[in-house]
Amino acid sequence: MDFHYTVTTQKTLDEAISSLEENLKAHKFGILWQLDLPAKLQEKGVETYKNPYRVLEVCNPFEAARVLNQNELVGYFLPCKIVVYESNGTTKIGLPKPTAMIGLLDDELLKDIAKDIEQVLVEVLDKSK
Repeated sequence: MDFHYTVTTQKTLDEAISSLEENLKAHKFGILWQLDLPAKLQEKGVETYKNPYRVLEVCNPFEAARVLNQNELVGYFLPCKIVVYESNGTTKIGLPKPTAMIGLLDDELLKDIAKDIEQVLVEVLDKSK
């Protein structure tokens, strides 16, 4: 089982992020924060990585509360991450699978919740490409 789900798109990085934002809202998820990784690296004096690469932290507050009420260690995995980056001229959108992360806690109820959240996020990525 792969730990991630990744799709490619013909959209630009910014177009993909706009599409993600719209499709996330339809499922009560929002983008909490966005990191422009190459800009941050350059700000810190690292000039060796310049590929466009954004890390989005996304959250559905109702689902976050639900999993935290079940096990506070889930907070180590929150918020969910979605990355949008360019690789060899192609824009990619991906995420670490919630089922892979939650699987580390060995809690069946959490695994079921993670499966539901993963299905929603995979659908969002597919619609956003």
